[in-house]
Amino acid sequence: MRSDSISSTPPLRIALIGTRGIPAAYGGFETAVEEVGRRLVQRGHRVLVYGRDAGTVGETYLGMRRVTLLAVRHKALETLSHTALSTLHSITRGRPDAAFVFNAANSPFLPLLRARRIPVALHMDGLEWRRSKWGSRGKAYYRWAEAFGVRRADAIISDAPGIADYYEHQFGVDSELIRYGAPLLDHAPVAGIHELGLEPRGYHLVVARFEPENHVREIVEGYAASEAVKPLVVVGSAPYAAEYTAAIERIAAADPRIRLLGAVYDQELLDALYHHASTYLHGHSVGGTNPSLLRAMGAGTAVIAYDVVFNREVLDGRGWYFTGPADVARAVDAAEADDDAVIEDSAALRRRAAEAFSWDDVTSAYEDLAVRIARGESIHSAARRARRAQADWPG
Repeated sequence: MRSDSISSTPPLRIALIGTRGIPAAYGGFETAVEEVGRRLVQRGHRVLVYGRDAGTVGETYLGMRRVTLLAVRHKALETLSHTALSTLHSITRGRPDAAFVFNAANSPFLPLLRARRIPVALHMDGLEWRRSKWGSRGKAYYRWAEAFGVRRADAIISDAPGIADYYEHQFGVDSELIRYGAPLLDHAPVAGIHELGLEPRGYHLVVARFEPENHVREIVEGYAASEAVKPLVVVGSAPYAAEYTAAIERIAAADPRIRLLGAVYDQELLDALYHHASTYLHGHSVGGTNPSLLRAMGAGTAVIAYDVVFNREVLDGRGWYFTGPADVARAVDAAEADDDAVIEDSAALRRRAAEAFSWDDVTSAYEDLAVRIARGESIHSAARRARRAQADWPG
């Protein structure tokens, strides 16, 4: 779809559906909803955000209207049950001019929105069916929902060129490439890291859920085999992977250099951990543009990343890469042996975050897309008969 000028467009009523809601306290979707939603409000639009927890901030937050609805608290049903109620509210009471639905799993609700003449864009996220936390049924459902969403949406959103390539290769459809933004951080208090016994630029950092596709186990195993002097600080937990977590804990227990902090919800402390780290080790492999990686870049931290097309593209090839524990050991040792390279990469990634991952630019892309689908632009006529390619995606 092609972009038109939106300078003379009247304010739109825009619904954001399918996330845990605002304030953002969980993941990339929620952060995108908060950052984009508040900027859309500043540009004169009315924004409705559907969420699952009323919290204490009231019916409006940063100018956005919060609609809190119930959800079945079950791993496989929480998102679907909440989105079902959100869709019902949207078609009966919300009646937006345009809706953004997040998560391919929510694609079954797109026909209900379109039947009430509510144009809808579906944000696909990464290749969810590759995640180990889903069993065979969950993976099969995500693959089906992905294809169903392609055939039913007015637009689909990819958050990285590799994801856009995937949809073009697998279904022959064009998607809207809309990134996440990077929070930019030039300063952070040192008190929090001092309380943890850490010093600025004196540790390596991992922030990830303990799931196989995030390669936390390979990172700690590789670090344990390294000659590193700086400790490895690991932030994260695993809601569904007790055995995987136990394996990580066994490796850490045998190496006093490895510090497992568990989940950290204090955003000021988390900012400080990112900003003052010597390197950030990023093992995510199945998503597109990952918010944790952007956070490290925006904090001006050098990166050691899992070698996959998404990460190389976001980093513009900077940093060190790994595919297994031995690569991790070599990368950590190389980083500790070359302070100049760490400093150079830190500065370069901070510049890339500012130039390529601006929340203002992201908001402009969402605004432009909302205007176009509200005016009637849609891929539906071309994509409604799309079928998945027989050949596997080479990415």
